[in-house]
Amino acid sequence: MAADHSLLTTLSRELYDDPEIAWEEVRSARRVADRLSDAGFEITEKYCGLDTAFAATIGTGDLHFALCAEYDALPGLGHACGHNLISAITVGAALALAPLTDDLGLRLTVIGTPAEEGGGGKIEMLERNGFDGQHAAAMVHPGPVDVARARPFAVSHNHIEYHGKAAHAAAYPERGVNAADAFTVAQVAIGLLRQQLPSSVRVHGMMTRGGEAPNAIAEHTEGRWYVRAETLAELAEVTPRVLRCFEAGALASGARLTVTPESRPYAEFRTDEQLLGLYERRATALGRRFETGPDSMMARASTDMGNVSQLLPAIHPYIGIDSMPAVNHQAEFAAATLSPAAETAIAHGALAMAGTVVDAAMQSTVRTRLLGAH
Repeated sequence: MAADHSLLTTLSRELYDDPEIAWEEVRSARRVADRLSDAGFEITEKYCGLDTAFAATIGTGDLHFALCAEYDALPGLGHACGHNLISAITVGAALALAPLTDDLGLRLTVIGTPAEEGGGGKIEMLERNGFDGQHAAAMVHPGPVDVARARPFAVSHNHIEYHGKAAHAAAYPERGVNAADAFTVAQVAIGLLRQQLPSSVRVHGMMTRGGEAPNAIAEHTEGRWYVRAETLAELAEVTPRVLRCFEAGALASGARLTVTPESRPYAEFRTDEQLLGLYERRATALGRRFETGPDSMMARASTDMGNVSQLLPAIHPYIGIDSMPAVNHQAEFAAATLSPAAETAIAHGALAMAGTVVDAAMQSTVRTRLLGAH
């Protein structure tokens, strides 16, 4: 595994040094696919018609496992969610499994999935039948600590836009329609609404365009807003209430509101308990210890892997890189993905995920259930 481990840490570093955001991961996808191509995997580029997606397949067995690789970075923060580690872990598991596929009666596909950070790449792939024919899916995500069970929120992503009318802010303010005021009203309304929202709901966002000039009434403002909830059903109930806050901003200011969904909503995650049990035993044997206290909150972040889990038996455990107090979506966490603890996590995550697939293929009760589930 030593030579492979060097290959994996190099891949992680290359992705870290050259971050690409959602739907723009041309070089990142190529780097990950090339490592698999070199190991004999058959590569399908532009998988599902998506420019930065790929599928890499090996084996001809009847049990078809999908391992997901993510490689998009965060705007301005680089790999602060550790997707460079996800790719390295997934490639490592795939390389370990490749020579075993015939003996295990296994068909293995690594799916390169773009745009997890708000773009819903996996949802696009599901709608284009990219996960058809597979019996289970798995991936391992980095976090500050190890957490076995993913509990991501369902989430909707919306682009908010107000159009007003420009005017000189001192000479003719009464001739303007202030699109920045519309956002102020909306954010105050959301702040007041939070008291009446269930504790499982999160509402957060940012303005991405605040106007044109300080001495001009803002004519055009934009923002991105997320609503998270325990389930898609709860999300469907609370999202209209949040959107009415934006409508209030338009009504009060006179600006025109446009709301554009950035993707279909991300679903809550449905963990396959049997597969998770296999992963926990493999990870524990490697010396991993799972956190169940407040440091495990990363498991509540949202992911489009939740939509995959609604179709296939799936797991999404978190592997710790000993980064505290740095946590995901902080620059300090991005730096921690190059630490010795992160390099150990690459090896342990790859071995635990590969071992999970081996156990699922070899244990007749698990194999039979998976073959009959989809």
